[in-house]
Amino acid sequence: MGLTREPNFFMRKISKATLQFLKDIQANNNREWFQENKARYETAQKEVKSFFAEVQNRLEATDMIAKMKIFRIYRDVRFSKDKSPYKSYFAGSYSRATKQLRGGYYFSIEPNGKSMIGGGFYNPNSADLKLIRQKIQRDAAPLRAILADEAFQKNFGTLRGEAVKTAPKGFSKDDPNIDLIRYKQFYVQRTFTDAQVTSANFMDEIEQTYLALRPYFDYMSEVLTSDLNGVPLYED
Repeated sequence: MGLTREPNFFMRKISKATLQFLKDIQANNNREWFQENKARYETAQKEVKSFFAEVQNRLEATDMIAKMKIFRIYRDVRFSKDKSPYKSYFAGSYSRATKQLRGGYYFSIEPNGKSMIGGGFYNPNSADLKLIRQKIQRDAAPLRAILADEAFQKNFGTLRGEAVKTAPKGFSKDDPNIDLIRYKQFYVQRTFTDAQVTSANFMDEIEQTYLALRPYFDYMSEVLTSDLNGVPLYED
């Protein structure tokens, strides 16, 4: 069920001021500058939170969303060579609800044509990864049909993710579906220009892009909620 709010409660557009703030962080990524511009950050953050909430509202019209998470702008620099204290983007994710609906949506606002929406399976656990590979090995036709679909191609182009160089343990490098079996991650993404991000129809573009992802999610949900014999792994 979608969120019920007054028509003007949600922000439906990303402003040029928000993108400019992120550009300025890139050029002034230090605590002194950030403190001097804290009011700009708070204004941009409020706008983005409202916008992301409207994205969730749109998603919930056709999907079941368990929760939205907006990531902090503060970087964890403990194990990074880059000691810049702040991210130069706003990002969030949406988790699908129940064990029957697998996959997660991702969304980031970043200047210079790097804004991105996408989703999929970034770090499947070993059991899920093995099941995905086994089902691709058995019959990759449904997945290939989804990846070749016109709407998928228009929005995402190709499946993305890290892959092993030859073949995973237990699989043959000569398997006709080895190109898909090699994947360790299974996700897609679409980038947007700054002009697209600040346009009045950006929210509609996001909505239709996520809808184009649903056939892939539906397929992967079926893969991950039944065993190799088609027996459900989870109760309704």
